[in-house]
Amino acid sequence: MASPPRYESKATVDWRERFAELAAESRVAPIRDFYQCGSPAGDGKLSETPLAALDLETTGMDPKRHGIVSIGVVPFSLERIRPADGYYRVVRPRREIDEHSIRIHRITHVEVEGAPDLEEIVDEVLEALSGRVAVVHYHAIERRFLYHAFLRRFGEGILFPLIDTLHIEKQVSERRTINPLTWFRQRRVSLRLAAARGRYGLPEYSPHHAFTDALATAELFQAQVAYHGSPDDRVSAWWL
Repeated sequence: MASPPRYESKATVDWRERFAELAAESRVAPIRDFYQCGSPAGDGKLSETPLAALDLETTGMDPKRHGIVSIGVVPFSLERIRPADGYYRVVRPRREIDEHSIRIHRITHVEVEGAPDLEEIVDEVLEALSGRVAVVHYHAIERRFLYHAFLRRFGEGILFPLIDTLHIEKQVSERRTINPLTWFRQRRVSLRLAAARGRYGLPEYSPHHAFTDALATAELFQAQVAYHGSPDDRVSAWWL
């Protein structure tokens, strides 16, 4: 079994210790409660670690200028995905939605006008993630957008461990042996969620729906561990 891809550019964070520090520093009750629930242990096995696939749909790519329009969370383990226990909400952003983003995520002005602000459902969102390691496809979106969304509303950002299936796929593709006589003919590997899933024989889903993409990410991570890792791997070998 191949060793799991490592996040070589970052030192491994002791998230249990970091959560204790953040809980002591936080002055916002829902955020403090989330940290006080603790993080799964980094030296725990992947097979014994509660996971939650997380996906956000947003009005754009810049968390300082754009906002979140929907949140999807699907709890799972390496053996079982539990969509019936998942969480999905359309969210009213504090930023305008332009027509381009509507064409992508298909969430309309009418839907967001009747939706709650993230501040109104913060307890629900944090409960869905509490005590689990979040699994995402491209951590820069989920980590940065949630951090800035919380910062705008509460004066504090939010931090928690993430496993990034896109980063895993990138490292897997980079460490494949390349024949120097044929490398110039090899096509660049797509890291998009659907393309990554296709390489493991997983079915196509309609993209850009937060709940469906969260489910798709959970399935992808299960496949990545089966092909490139082991259920006995320490979770800290995979998280950011």
